[in-house]
This record gives sequence, C-alpha cells and structure tokens, in this order.
Amino acid sequence: MENLITVVDWSRWQFAMTAIFHWLFVPLTLGLSVIVAIMESIYLRTRSDKWLAATKFWMTLLAINFAIGVATGIILEFEFGTNWSNYSWFVGDIFGAPLAIEGILAFFLEATFGAVMFFGWGKVSPRFHLLSTWLTAIGASISALWILVANAWMQYPVGMEFDPAQMRNVMVDFGAFFSPVALNKFFHAVLSGWALSGVFVIGVSCFFLWRRSNRDFALRSIKVGGWFGLAGLLLCMWTGDGSAVEVTRTQPMKLAAMEGLYRGQCGQSLSVIGIVNPEKRFFNDEPPYLFDISLPKGLSILARHDMDAFVPGINDIIDGIDIVDGDTVRTVSYVERIRRGKMAQNALREYSVAMEVGDSAAMQKAAERLKVDFPYFGYGYFKNPSEAVPPVALTFYAFRIMVGLGSYFLLFYAVALLLAYRWPDTLCRRRWLQLIAMISVPLMWICSEAGWVVAEVGRQPWTVQDLLPTCAAISNIPASSVIVTFWMFAVIFTILLAAEVSIMVNWINKSTRKDLNK
Repeated sequence: MENLITVVDWSRWQFAMTAIFHWLFVPLTLGLSVIVAIMESIYLRTRSDKWLAATKFWMTLLAINFAIGVATGIILEFEFGTNWSNYSWFVGDIFGAPLAIEGILAFFLEATFGAVMFFGWGKVSPRFHLLSTWLTAIGASISALWILVANAWMQYPVGMEFDPAQMRNVMVDFGAFFSPVALNKFFHAVLSGWALSGVFVIGVSCFFLWRRSNRDFALRSIKVGGWFGLAGLLLCMWTGDGSAVEVTRTQPMKLAAMEGLYRGQCGQSLSVIGIVNPEKRFFNDEPPYLFDISLPKGLSILARHDMDAFVPGINDIIDGIDIVDGDTVRTVSYVERIRRGKMAQNALREYSVAMEVGDSAAMQKAAERLKVDFPYFGYGYFKNPSEAVPPVALTFYAFRIMVGLGSYFLLFYAVALLLAYRWPDTLCRRRWLQLIAMISVPLMWICSEAGWVVAEVGRQPWTVQDLLPTCAAISNIPASSVIVTFWMFAVIFTILLAAEVSIMVNWINKSTRKDLNK
C-alpha cells in the first residue's frame, strides 16, 4: 500500500510538472502564430519592408518556441502509456481517438506548412507563403481543439458506454465529444493564448524602447499585439463565464473548492480576497477563512446567473443536498455513491467470473446491475468521502491569482493602447512604463498556469470524473522508476526552458542592434 501511494503521488507530480512546462510554450504558439499571420497579411497588402521585417522578427521567436513546445508535448503523451497504463486501457478507445486525429490532421498542417512558413521565404510565391502562415496558425488551434476535447472528456465523460466483456469504455457517440464543456474549454484556452501573446509582444517591444532602438517597429508591434491581446482577453473572460456555469453543472465539487465553500446558501457571496483556514475540513466546525472580503451574491451570479440561486458547498455535495426553486432536492450523497460504486465493482467481478465459466444468464444479470450503478463506479475505490475532496487551498488561491491578474491585464492593455496611439512619446521616454510592460510578461505566464491549476487540481482525485480516480489509473511500476524519471525530466525540461529563454533573449538583443524600420 505504501508503494502504491508513493507511485500515485510521484506519477501525479511528474505529469503535473510535464504539463506545466508544456503549457509554458503552447499558449505563446497559439497566439503568436496568429499575430505573425496578421503582420504578414499587412505586409502583403502594403508591400512595406517595415512590416516584412516585423513579420520575420516575430516569426523567429515563434519558431524557437514552437520547437521546444513540440518536444515537451511528445513526452507528455508518452506518460499516458508509461505511468498511467490502467487509465489508457480503461479509456483507450475513446481518449486515443482525438489524440490520433490531432496527430494526423493538426500536426500534419503544422509540420508541412510550418516548414514553408519558416524556410519558404523567396522559394514560394508571397501569397502561398501567407497561406502557409495562416494554415500553420490554424493547425496549432486545431491541435489544441483535439487535445482539449480529450481533456474535457476526462472532466465530463460523455458519448461512451462501459463494455464489461472488454473491461473498458467504448465510444458510442463521437459528436458528444463536442459538449458545452469541451467547447468552453477550447475557446477559453486558445483565447488565453491570444491574451498571453499580446502581453509578450508588448513586453518585448518595450524592451526595444528601453534600449532606445527601433521606435517605429516597437510602436507598430505594440498596436497589433495590444488590439489582438485585448480581444483575446475580453473573449477569454466571456468563455470563462460559460466555463463557470458548466463547472457548476458538471463538477460542483470543483466550484466549491475554488470558492473554499463548505455550506452554501441562496444568494451566495463570492470571496474576492481571502485566506483559507488550513485547519478547516468538511467534518469539523472550524471557520472556512481566516480573512475574507466578499462580493454579496457574487457566486450565485457567476455560477447560475441568478443572484438568488443556491450554490452548494462541499458539505452540501457530500450530504447530497441541493436547493432548486426554493425546494430542497436530494441528490446522491457521497456515502451512497461509495456504496453503489462498490456494488458496481462487485457486479463487474461477477460478470468476469460468469464469463469465464460461460454462464450467459449470470453475465446478463451482472451486466444489468453494473449498468445501473456504473455512474458511481469510481467512488467504489474510496473508503470515505474525504478522499473525494480536492485540495481546497491550492484551488482557491490559483483561481484568485488567475482572476486578479486577468483583471490587471485588462487595465494593462487599455493603458498600452492609449499610450501607443495618443502619447507615444511618453511611452518611449518613461522607462518605468517600459519596465512595467516587461515585468508583466512573466506575470501573464503565472496567470495562465494558475488557470491550468484550477482546471486540473480542482477535479482531483479524478482522472475521469466519477469513474476512475488516480489511485486506480496508474501503472504497476516501482516507485523508484517514477522518482528517477521525475528528476530526469525536471532537469531536461529546465535545460530546454533555459535554452529557449537564452536563444530568444540573444535574438532580441541582436535585433536591437539592427534597423527594423526599413
């Protein structure tokens, strides 16, 4: 048992580390590829060498980031087979489909037309080169679509049935993959990449102003990055609102953890700033916060678009209590879910025994019992409800970091665009403004990573919501193997990140000594 816990914990840490490193590169690729395509479109329309120089500069940074992102992404997918083989078997027919489509379709677009985009200057016509640039950007978004569809299925498993004969889930409705959960997740992630890339372009451009270099190039880039990033951020906030509604519907425990909410009420307030009480558990009477400033009825509006709606807390969900239209509604309590989950697992064992001896009547009877209780199959792995509660403090703080920094960047974009259009001389002279822009670049990455933490940590302990917890999804491997590969990957990823930053900084420094305004 101790080895099992160690394998689970280290496997989770390894996957989290890989995903965090990978997500450093993905959003910049998603946004910067579109910015480059926009700049090249302007160049093709104006035939101005200024826009050609800008396009090639940002395209070089995109190429550096793209190469490192691919390397980390490949390792991430391999970990499903090495560390999470039980998960891969349990959902392989379903989870593998979107990843296969991503590899065949999206990666083909990126690899083929990306090569033309990066190396095709002067070798193909300008129009075909522009088409290749746009197809590369579209390919990156299509790649994100299929990966996020797969991830959304893990959070909201639909379009499948469990086949006891194969001991795995099989797909029955491919269209169900594109659920509201999946669509909100896709647009929210891609648009957050737009917002991140806009900040990146503004921050790098302000470095040119800091060096008193290429003023016109920097201002042009700030305008494009500013408008593009602002549009991405506003749309990201809109999809974030949709995501909150879907989380309330499909993962209420995640929403409760995001808010640190244990007992809900009608017209539930939203904690704007707070400190979670580390001693608070659902089974004790400790206060949930050590400090809290709340927005009255804010969570009810966010979760259900109704200021008087009831939002259940952790205790309510565990007890199986909800309130709809003022009436108390009994859902399935966690104690009952655990009981029915164990019944589903027992039915599966009976089916397996009956299949071995060829007793078709017993097989049919066991399959019918399994189908009734299968929605709670995963809860059968738990001993008590506390095992199904996600890490509240980490989810709570990550959500507030994401929202707080997102609000800051709304102001950031407004000020950057106002200065670039109305007071460009002020922006070019005031070094403190340039410094703020440069510092904002890593802050945007923190905001982006915090969003990932909310989405993934908030759904713990599940790999597939309600069906397969992490403790049942891992591979049967020694803990030492996972520990060794964890540190090996940590070193490799750190080297890759340092290499990317070093190459980018070197290219930017080198470019400040060139004339990009011609």
